[in-house]
Amino acid sequence: MLKPILHQLATKRVVLASGSPRRQELIQNIGLSNVHLCPSTFEENLNKSDYSFADYVAETAYHKVLEVYNRLSTASCSDPSKRPDVVIGADTMVTMDGKMYGKPKTPEVAFQMLSELMGRQHTVYTGVVIKYHDREVKFTEACKVQFGKATAEQIQAYVDTGEPLDKAGGYGIQGIGGTFVEKIEGDYFTVVGLPLYRISVEMCKLFGYDVTN
Repeated sequence: MLKPILHQLATKRVVLASGSPRRQELIQNIGLSNVHLCPSTFEENLNKSDYSFADYVAETAYHKVLEVYNRLSTASCSDPSKRPDVVIGADTMVTMDGKMYGKPKTPEVAFQMLSELMGRQHTVYTGVVIKYHDREVKFTEACKVQFGKATAEQIQAYVDTGEPLDKAGGYGIQGIGGTFVEKIEGDYFTVVGLPLYRISVEMCKLFGYDVTN
C-alpha cells in the first residue's frame, strides 16, 4: 500500500506516539522500517461523558500525538535530529452495552471483565491521528468481536498468564486471548490497536497519492 510514497517517507522522521513494541512492529510491517517509538505523557483524563465512544478514542489519540509532536519539536531546538515530520498515535477501547472496558488494574478486575464478555459480542474502537507538520488526519475504526463460551477455570488460567493486565477489555487478540474469539466483523488490526489499511490509505493521501481515485 505505501510503496508509491516510501521514497518520500524515507526522508522523513516518523514517530509513533506509543511505547508499544507491538504497534511498532505493525507499522514496520507495512514498510515504515525506521519508525521511532516515543510514549506520550498525556494523562488520558478526558471526560468520557463528553464524547461518544468513537470520538473519545480519536480525541485521546489526538492529544497523545500533539503532546509528542510539541515535545519533540521543542527538543529539536538543541538537537535537530529529533524534530518529527510525521507523528502517528492511536487509542483503543472495548465497549459493550454502553459500558467502556479499559485496561484492568488487577487480576480480579480482569477476571470480571472477561466473564462479562464471554459468550457475547462487543465492539472495539480504535481512534487514530496522523500529524504531518501542520496537516492532521483523525479517524476511528470499529470492529465487532464475538467471544465464544469459556469456563471460570479457563478464564482464570488466562488471567494467570498476566496478559490481560495491559490490554483494553482484558485480552489481546494477537496473543492467548485470541483463543476466546469466535469471530469478528471488521478489520482484525483495529482490535490489535492499529488499523493498518486505513492508516495506509490516509498516509498515501497526505503524501499526494490518493488510492480512492
